[in-house]
Amino acid sequence: MKLPDELAEEGKKRVEGFPLEGFVYGSGPQSPALMLVGEAPGETEIHNGIPFSGRAGKELMKFLEKLGLSREEVYITAAVRSRPYRWGEKKERDGTVTKRKYNRPPTKKEIMAHALLLDYEIEHVTTPVIVTLGNIGLKRLAGNGYKITDYHGTFIKGPIQKFDNDTYSWTEKEYLIFPTFHPASIFYNPRLAELIEEDISTLKKFLKEHQ
Repeated sequence: MKLPDELAEEGKKRVEGFPLEGFVYGSGPQSPALMLVGEAPGETEIHNGIPFSGRAGKELMKFLEKLGLSREEVYITAAVRSRPYRWGEKKERDGTVTKRKYNRPPTKKEIMAHALLLDYEIEHVTTPVIVTLGNIGLKRLAGNGYKITDYHGTFIKGPIQKFDNDTYSWTEKEYLIFPTFHPASIFYNPRLAELIEEDISTLKKFLKEHQ
């Protein structure tokens, strides 16, 4: 399943002027085993066009392997399709300082600018569960009252937020959301690995029951 070209072009236009670069499409079958919603692409992804293909992507592939799934069996997307960046300085080995772009979390305005893209995918992908990776995806769908530290490893059933005339409204349809930590989180907090393992166990049991 792929976004229509005209919708992708609209998404690109809506973020013109923002400190974002590149554009990455969601990827996967229309009826996947599960749908994964991340934050935004990084430097690797905007160059090869493949979601979760960088360092965090390697951790996500381990996550899927433990679930008994492959990349080809799931739909992978994100709240924002372009890479959010900030300028920073890097000191080279020879002592010179160069400016470079660093990844950063997307802002609320950037998330809303691409909200209609995620809405389209959710409406057209048929899946038993939407797995949100980190706070960005969780809050985008379930609302700001949800935090990953409080709700990871649990199932949330109900309406989700959709883009509606420059704000969010709630869908009439109910969806099942399973929040877990972003794969990159263990790079900064290795202690989360144990919690992620517990989440995997819970999700794996659910998938076996819904095969």
